[in-house]
Amino acid sequence: MSIFERYLSLWIALAMAGGIIIGNAAPSLVEAIAAAEVARVNLIVALLIWAMVYPMMVGVDPGRLRDVLKQPKGLAITLVVNWLIKPFTMAALGVLFFETVFADFVSPADAQQYIAGLILLGAAPCTAMVFVWSQLTRGDESYTLLQVSVNDVVMVFAFAPIVAFLLGVTDIAVPWSTLVLSVILFVALPLLAGVWTRRRLGTSSKIEAFRERIKPWSVVGLIATVVILFGLQGQVILDRPEVIALIAIPILIQSYGIFALAYAAAYALRVPHRVAAPCALIGTSNFFELAVAVAISLFGLNSGAALATVVGVLVEVPVMLSLVAFANRTRGRFA
Repeated sequence: MSIFERYLSLWIALAMAGGIIIGNAAPSLVEAIAAAEVARVNLIVALLIWAMVYPMMVGVDPGRLRDVLKQPKGLAITLVVNWLIKPFTMAALGVLFFETVFADFVSPADAQQYIAGLILLGAAPCTAMVFVWSQLTRGDESYTLLQVSVNDVVMVFAFAPIVAFLLGVTDIAVPWSTLVLSVILFVALPLLAGVWTRRRLGTSSKIEAFRERIKPWSVVGLIATVVILFGLQGQVILDRPEVIALIAIPILIQSYGIFALAYAAAYALRVPHRVAAPCALIGTSNFFELAVAVAISLFGLNSGAALATVVGVLVEVPVMLSLVAFANRTRGRFA
């Protein structure tokens, strides 16, 4: 790896600090970036994520999509973890910490709001950033695409009922515009662009050479995204650091716990590493655009639930990078 890639964690840490500084030093710039959104999807962040996803989509061979169905174990792990385990463990951790462990530090009303936000995060598996994590672990592009696509289909039918059950409410207004736009921007369009690029390039050697040339832009897009995300929340981080720390604790436990469960299951079932790493990372990462949008629609922009979903955004990148590093170090343990 190049020096730039080898010290990616350092650049991310600097990007987080830089984002906080920019968010507080240039609030007008941050407000302008925040205003550039459609259906709760920030278009500037979407463009950067698109740049991150595109290099991996160039590696997706449409002819192999039929072959990945011959390896159902990785897909089964993803579905079980994302829809039968993750939402419920996140709810349990939220109740444990905010009704027991942190009961002396937050009011009961705030505790319920934070629990609601955590539930929304737990019920929304990742759609976009997982392509980046898969690429960083040398995951199977075609299989990752299948896993994300199936997750998106399940999300359409399962998200609202699971959230309604765990929150104890009956009227969940799913922001379909956010869900549909995110799938189009982060899955459909990059995939079409990738297929078109493969056809234009023709040979596998040209495709691989092109991917190597554009791969650095994926990392640049990741760093720029971190700067913007932390810039958008810079004031919140400085105003309420103690609350953010409390909310982050159950999210961290959930993230590492879910990854450990899925990764261990993949190892036990002898799933190849190129499939095992992405299938564990999908369950760990979150579809934060959807979670934030639902939190705002249900509880309001300044609610504790909305704040909890935002903390999920802040925690995600450092956590995922640490898990990517662990997955890469343990590659040799898989068949």
